[in-house]
This record gives sequence, structure tokens and C-alpha cells, in this order.
Amino acid sequence: MVALAALRSSKFISWKPTGRLQQTLASCVERRGNTLHSGKASVVKLCPGFAGEGRYFYFRSNLIPASIDYAHESPLCTTLYKDGFRVRTVEHLLSALEGTGVDNCRIDIQNLDSEGDCAEIPIFDGSASEWVAAVEEVGLKVATDHHGDSCEKLAPHLNEPMFVFRNDSFVAAFPSTMIQMTYGINFPQASSIGCQWFSTPVDNLLYSKQIAFSRTFCIYEEIEQMRNAGLIKGGSLENAIVCSVHKGWLNPPLRFNDEPSRHKVLDLIGDLSLFAQFGYQGVPVAHFVAYKGGHALHADLVRRLIGTI
Repeated sequence: MVALAALRSSKFISWKPTGRLQQTLASCVERRGNTLHSGKASVVKLCPGFAGEGRYFYFRSNLIPASIDYAHESPLCTTLYKDGFRVRTVEHLLSALEGTGVDNCRIDIQNLDSEGDCAEIPIFDGSASEWVAAVEEVGLKVATDHHGDSCEKLAPHLNEPMFVFRNDSFVAAFPSTMIQMTYGINFPQASSIGCQWFSTPVDNLLYSKQIAFSRTFCIYEEIEQMRNAGLIKGGSLENAIVCSVHKGWLNPPLRFNDEPSRHKVLDLIGDLSLFAQFGYQGVPVAHFVAYKGGHALHADLVRRLIGTI
């Protein structure tokens, strides 16, 4: 087991045993699909990882850990960057791995029709459901290290309240005996979305049933601007729910009445998973309350947790 002294922490966090062993996938599983921003095809292979290695991406012979140390601010997604190579739109996949208890995993990426230094994860239907299905397809097993030994899973527990904010957006966290998430969004220009909140405890079962199926969303009138910025080249009515300011939802029905705010919880879990270290739990045991947040603010909270901001 990794010594507690090796864990990056701060006054906000205490590491405690969960009573469970670290897990990984029982075997490899592959998924292929188009990406959201580049619009190109991508193949991702999820493979079992050794205990203590955590989750990491492997692209063009480069290893990029799923760690806040390598998170870079980028429009409309979470991007990891190391040694000149980038992997973007990682949040849904990481959310699914954290939400289903895959503590250690090697993520091999092959971007088709691309020779560059940037890989991107497929978007599928805009939710994390395809990744949850991939995990369920092969199942989980106890992870062992290179010597064949298992490792107890630790969880970070929040010791005192904390928050980060940008303008009128914020993400706060409060000590709790369980993981709870409350997320609010506000789109006054699109009455079909409006101001809505979603609040739920989070465990593996609730994640798979209540969070993973929620899809990403956008405002129809903002699509042209995003495409002019080189984004969402692969976006369509098949991989997002789209709301028009004047016409409402263009591709109903919604899977949940509050699907947009549920999706923000999905994103938050994926971004908080970047706190994970050595195969231990990424999302701290706390009650998170967010309003009008986004990937950059989520990453700020993780950096605040480890005391780098």
C-alpha cells in the first residue's frame, strides 16, 4: 500500500479506509465512435490496470495520468496535457470510471484520420452511458500490483468547508458522512431550461441509474459561434440535447425533466476524479453545491483541495 505520507493532501482532506479493495476491469473492452470537437473517429480501449497505478491515458507511446497536475483549461471540455500531447473531452469517460468504481485502468486511444498530437474521446450520445455499458460488459475484479498483492482503497474526506468562484458562478464543498451533489444552472434566455437544480447522494448504483444517462446540452443559437471557434465539428442532434431560445427543445424527449442539471453533476464527478491518487477514490466524501459552474471551475476546486491555489 502507498504510504499516507506519499498522498498529496492539505488541511481540507483526511484519507480514511473504505473497507474495500481497489478494483480494475476484469478484461479489456473497446469502443469506437466520433468525437465532438474534431468530428473525427476515435478508438478507445479500456484495459485492466495494476493496483496503485490509478487511471491513465496512453496515446502515441505517451502516458498521461488522469490527474489534476495535467489538466489544462480548454473550451467546453476537460483536457489533459503532458510532454506536448493532449487528450481532450475526457470528463464523461472519467466520470463513468469513477462512478462505477474502476480505480485502476489503462486507457489506450487511437484517433483515426489524425496524425497530430491531440487525441479526443468519442462523444457517443453525449452521456456516460456507453462507458458504463462497457464496464458492465466485462465486469470488475480486485486489482493487484506487480507482485500480485491487493491494496485497500482509501477515500478522501473533507475536513472543513471550502469554495471557489468566478463572477456569479461557484462550487462549494461541505463536510458530510456521504457524497452528495447539488447543482444549479440558469439559462434565462432559454425558458425550456431556465433555472433548475438537481440534488442526489452518489454511489455506484445511483450513478448508473440517475446520472450516467444524462446528455450534454447546448443552446441552438450559440452553435454557429462555437463552430466558428473550431469547436463541436462533430456535434449533432444525436450526441446532445439542443434547446432553441424561441422553439424550446429541438430533439425531445428528455430522459429526465432536469436532464441538463443532472449532466452537470456527471461532469463534476468526472472533473473531481482528477483528485484520484494511486488508485484511491477521487471524489472526496463531502456535500458539493455548485451554481453555474463549468470544467474550469471544477478544476479550480480540485486545485484548492490540494492547496495549489
